[in-house]
Amino acid sequence: MLMTTSHISASASPRLRGKVALVTGGGSGIGRAAALAYARHGAMVVVAGRQLAPLQETVAMISEFGGVASAVTADVTRAEQVQAMVAHALSHFGQLDMVFNNAGTEGVFAPIGELSEADYDAVLGINLKGAWLCAKYAAQAMLAQVEKGKGQGGAIVNTASWLTALGVAGSSAYAASKGGLLAMSQALAVELGPQGIRVNTVSPGIIATPMFERLGGSDALAATFAAATPLRRVGQAGDVGDVAVWLCSDEARFVTGQNILVDGGYTIAGL
Repeated sequence: MLMTTSHISASASPRLRGKVALVTGGGSGIGRAAALAYARHGAMVVVAGRQLAPLQETVAMISEFGGVASAVTADVTRAEQVQAMVAHALSHFGQLDMVFNNAGTEGVFAPIGELSEADYDAVLGINLKGAWLCAKYAAQAMLAQVEKGKGQGGAIVNTASWLTALGVAGSSAYAASKGGLLAMSQALAVELGPQGIRVNTVSPGIIATPMFERLGGSDALAATFAAATPLRRVGQAGDVGDVAVWLCSDEARFVTGQNILVDGGYTIAGL
């Protein structure tokens, strides 16, 4: 577990001031955009991921506008590393109020007959088991705070996908991981709601991120998707990050067990 921290007085919006947010997959794409958004709204942010260098870049970006951030490396498929990640948030900032479970992988997109068991296990391990482990240990920390009178609950947001709304050939393992995440989130919303912990999911559509590029995204493909999207563009990482922040804010205080598609209307328009 490698870590680095930046402590600079925040001069951002007071919307989340005094709160602590943990963002997994915070070194790039949607995770980085969300970490920046949490910080701009006044939260102290722990950014987590497997590689330290991109996390340090996120911390530096937050520092540039006076935010407060800390980076910690963690493999979300390893329970002991997830526990240490949560402990890092508690030791550095004294509490944990919100978690954006965004770490994920696209894995291999191919016909099911060409996918190996290892391909399937790798995707489910990160996207579903990893989110489950993060939710488990984050919820334990939040519940302990409630018992000690140091908090009134918390918020957990999991990153699903538009592929739970439309079927796409070759995505069987990835879609299974994200569909399971939706069901898990609903179950946790019911389980944790009485203790004041809200659990929701955000489902990105076609978003211009490194993952899109790894899946063959190009300017031409982005233009094709944009033409089929009612808002006539592909999404940006910040479009999703801002929704994750809203789901953790008091404005969403009566929202739990929900899935918000952030896709510019792509899935309602159809393929």
